Amino acid sequence: MTLADTTAPDLSSAANTAPVLRVDDLHVHFRIPGGVMRAVDGVSFDLRRGETLGLVGESGSGKTMTSLALLRLLETPPAQIDGKAVMFEGRDLLRLPEREMTDLRGSRLSMVFQEPMTSLNPIMTIGRQIDEPLVRHLGLTAAAARARTHELLGLVGIPRPAQAATVYPHQLSGGMRQRAMIAIALACRPSVLVADEPTTALDVTIQAQILELLEQLQQEMGTAILLITHDLAVIAETAHRVAVMYAGRIVETGPVAALFAAPLHPYTEGLLRSIPRVVRTPAAELPEIPGFVPAPGTLPAGCAFAPRCAYADAACHGTRPALQPALSDREVACWKPRHG
Repeated sequence: MTLADTTAPDLSSAANTAPVLRVDDLHVHFRIPGGVMRAVDGVSFDLRRGETLGLVGESGSGKTMTSLALLRLLETPPAQIDGKAVMFEGRDLLRLPEREMTDLRGSRLSMVFQEPMTSLNPIMTIGRQIDEPLVRHLGLTAAAARARTHELLGLVGIPRPAQAATVYPHQLSGGMRQRAMIAIALACRPSVLVADEPTTALDVTIQAQILELLEQLQQEMGTAILLITHDLAVIAETAHRVAVMYAGRIVETGPVAALFAAPLHPYTEGLLRSIPRVVRTPAAELPEIPGFVPAPGTLPAGCAFAPRCAYADAACHGTRPALQPALSDREVACWKPRHG
């Protein structure tokens, strides 16, 4: 199967609903000797109930920093989180007292972290790590939480749930640890789930199972998912919309099928061209984007992608382009978009 053959999931049920999460001009800065490092620099997007929004880009683009800032999981200081608003169910997460944020995390807002072995508590059993949010956020008794934990472990495809609840993270395989983390994240039926590279380091078979599991659970619970990945093939198969991120900023957004068929930003075009494809012709050199993502403290004055862009001119190097509407349901931050 090629990316062109992939059909994005149906979004008809989510397209007409109000956003459950609205991010408006989010910034994450770190003060460094000689200036300010802008890790996230004005990110805005909406996420609707039952929708999966893919956030893609190379390592260093600011994807994980964005997700940690949304849940206010960054230490402040040294981080400084600012923005117009991050609205969730009528509340601005940027301005909530920490106690209220603590109540939301793990209940209405949950996160699947990139590496479960370092995110799970190594000295607590898997069952206890699922029990705790059930008792704290839902007020279940110990016995009821234990029964629900076994149910959740079975739901995410872990065999012999009662036995699995008694083991420690190091006693499970990578795929089983990832499933356990998903069970923890979904224990309280959150409205929004942030999945940060949920299939990193897993083989393709387990990766497909994890992604299918997330889709099934989303359909059952109506959970909105922010899926963070560098893998465009994963986005093509699981997401409804995609936001392409580069150097701390979103440079293009749109429905998955439309964006893959006709990318507007040269960076998006480069990412799509660099995807390996199985062909019967003699092996050809895989296209790549020259250069590297600039460090947050060394961004150029104009478009951050201009030094790597084959189409850049004086305007691109001189002035930063804003994210603007383009075509139907599309946005792009580029002085010389590729289509339309």
